Amino acid sequence: MILTPRQEEELEHIPVAMVRETLTDLPSFALPTGYRLRRYRRGEERLWAEIETAVAEFPTVERALAHFEKEFGAYRGKMESRCLFLEDAAGRAIGTTTAWYSGDFHGEEYGRIHWVGIVLEYQGRKLAKPLMAAAMERLAQSHDRAYLATQTTSARAIQMYLDFGFAPFLTSDRCREAWRLLASVLGHPALQAYQAR
Repeated sequence: MILTPRQEEELEHIPVAMVRETLTDLPSFALPTGYRLRRYRRGEERLWAEIETAVAEFPTVERALAHFEKEFGAYRGKMESRCLFLEDAAGRAIGTTTAWYSGDFHGEEYGRIHWVGIVLEYQGRKLAKPLMAAAMERLAQSHDRAYLATQTTSARAIQMYLDFGFAPFLTSDRCREAWRLLASVLGHPALQAYQAR
C-alpha cells in the first residue's frame, strides 16, 4: 500500500528501530538521468542543515546546525567519507544520508543508516532507493551489519527499508504495537508475522 504524506501524518508517532544482520547481497539502484551523488566536504554543514530542515527534521536551520555540531562536529573527517549528498542537474543538493555507525547499539557495534532526507519537491522521482543503495554500499565497506532508527509516521520510508532487507528490532510491547500498526497499513510481506489474524 502506498500512503500519502497526509495519511502518514495521521499515524500515531511511535519510535522504532530496524536491523539488517548482514551487508551482503545488497540491492542496487541507478539514479535517474540528471542526478548524481557526491560526498560531503568540510564546511558544508549548512547545506546538510538546510536539507534536514526542509524535510522537517528540525524547526530551523540554526537548530539543525547546532545538532550537526553536537553529533558530527568532532568527526568531520569521517563525515567526508560517510555523508552523501544527492544533487540535481544544476548541482543543487536536494537530499542527503549518512552511512554512520554506533559502537553501542544494544551493546554491540553496528553500521547505521542515519538522517535520510530528500526535499519534498523531489520526492517521488525514484531517488530514494539509489541514495539508500549508495549508503548501504558505504556501510558494507566498514561494517558487517546495520541498523536505523525511524518512526511509524515515516511509513513510506519504512516500506523502502523493508525492501532493503531491514527487519523490525523489538525492545518492548510498544515496539510490537508499532509493527502491528505498520503491518496493517503497509501490508509488506516482511511484516506478515505482525498482521492481525
